[in-house]
Amino acid sequence: MELKKELEALKGDYEKKFEEINNLQELQKLKAELLGKKGKITQVLKNLKNVPPEERKEIGKLANQIKQFFEDLIKAKEQSIKDKLLEEELKKSQIDITLPPFWIEAGAPHVVKETLKEITDIFVTMGFSVAEGPEVEREEYNFDMLNIPKDHPARDMQDTFFINKEGYVLRTHTSPVQIRTMLTKKPPIAIVAPGRVYRKDADPTHSPMFHQIEGLFVDENVTFKDLKGILKKFLETVFGENISIRLRPSYFPFTEPSVEVDIGCTVCGGEGCRVCKSTGWLEILGAGMVDPNVFEAVGIDTEKYTGFAFGLGIERIAMLKYRIPDIRLLFTNDLRFNTQFKGI
Repeated sequence: MELKKELEALKGDYEKKFEEINNLQELQKLKAELLGKKGKITQVLKNLKNVPPEERKEIGKLANQIKQFFEDLIKAKEQSIKDKLLEEELKKSQIDITLPPFWIEAGAPHVVKETLKEITDIFVTMGFSVAEGPEVEREEYNFDMLNIPKDHPARDMQDTFFINKEGYVLRTHTSPVQIRTMLTKKPPIAIVAPGRVYRKDADPTHSPMFHQIEGLFVDENVTFKDLKGILKKFLETVFGENISIRLRPSYFPFTEPSVEVDIGCTVCGGEGCRVCKSTGWLEILGAGMVDPNVFEAVGIDTEKYTGFAFGLGIERIAMLKYRIPDIRLLFTNDLRFNTQFKGI
């Protein structure tokens, strides 16, 4: 009956030790010492095979009872320590309900970010995917492969931020993303490329950094009618189905034919005002059929494929939609301005 005496002594000794425990680290250490793989009770249970058969049942039952006793004791002790720690923490961070509350005014999504998201979502629902590219771009992609010759005014130092003499610029449009896509993917292609672009402008209607989203669709038998239908659907979604739309012949190096797209003035309803310069129309975006020279530069068969491209400024859309008079308001971070657009 030596094991029985050993178990009873063990229970008395460790019960006192558990009473002195006051932190979780000490509790875990004592638990391992008693119930671990090499713990004292575990060793007793392993030695049962050496006990005479007539005593084995009684001692085994006692060992399991003591084991259960300590498991319950450890669980209760652990909860007690955690409750005490929580109580101490609550005392430290106790809130005085007699003090006046701190008023924290909720912010609002930035109108440019929300407008960009809205426009992107519209084209995604039409089946376009989103493509991105670097803001520091090679001249080759920003100009050459877009059919913009060396003597084109767009390359003038007054318009472009040149990074170095190695042929890198801050991209002046997101069209290079179209080039990168066509170089790595075969038609059919349907992408929109949103992002920041940079030009040397700074006045009430222009900023040296602004946001664009450009679209590209390339496949067999793509026509100008497809372009017109896409743009009509987009503009009606943004400005309402009653918006007036017109297309004017224009010129862009990378599209032929090219058009400027106007909408009826959102301020005066087409009657003529200061914003539309009394014309009743506002220029909204540029578009056209992709020039065959661009397709040849990226290795797309011009006999088999046609396509269209379009581009618009996000800030301009936001200004027209929400009647914002000065583009610089979009970059002041004035909460009085930003909070006007909560819930847009």
